[in-house]
Amino acid sequence: MSAASSPMIFCALDTPDLAQAKAWAETIGPVTGALKVGMEFVNAYGPHGIETVQNAAPDAELFIDLKYHDIPNTVAGAVRAVCQRFAPAYLNVHAAGGIEMMQAAKDACTPQTKLLAVTILTSLNQEAIRTVGYEHPLTEQVTRMAKLTQDSGLDGVVCSALEIEPIRALCGNDFDLMVPGIRPAGSQSQDQKRVMTPEEALGKGATHLVIGRPITGAADPAQAAQDILESIRKDAAA
Repeated sequence: MSAASSPMIFCALDTPDLAQAKAWAETIGPVTGALKVGMEFVNAYGPHGIETVQNAAPDAELFIDLKYHDIPNTVAGAVRAVCQRFAPAYLNVHAAGGIEMMQAAKDACTPQTKLLAVTILTSLNQEAIRTVGYEHPLTEQVTRMAKLTQDSGLDGVVCSALEIEPIRALCGNDFDLMVPGIRPAGSQSQDQKRVMTPEEALGKGATHLVIGRPITGAADPAQAAQDILESIRKDAAA
């Protein structure tokens, strides 16, 4: 199995088990060419955990998904520390932190790291965002935050597959869309509310997909990743 020439799938290594994350990185990293680590894993193992994943899959791009949201100076310092130590392909902040915070974070990035902003978490639906004070319809709120992200100079957003098309229409093609909540046909949606298949999401204009449990929960994770990539390629060739 070989990595995709341009990684489309960042496999989410969502586990508090360091040995498990290392094993997944070793087997899945060469297939997808890209991996994601998030808060559960990083809070359990810190920098050592990130280094373990990078050493297990040295050729795989890394998305460090920590969703920073704090005052500008604090976020800038955190981003600078992560970029200087790990040089990830992608790092993210919350768009709700505002323009000043996002600009400070972008200024702290090194050239090899692209900075994304989270719009609305894919675990939230219209009713949920209303309870936290967002009055606009969900899609409108997401596109407003995406435009704010672009105006702040960031490279793209993390968004639901259901908002790909309106964000593309507003922000153009030179704007990365990292899309979680992806479930291959037949998979359970689990705790994600706004989901789509890989083929559908890429067809609508996603740049990269985040897929976790459909791969890591399979009996053969590497084969599961390979099967998804082959399905995507077949769909693109059809």
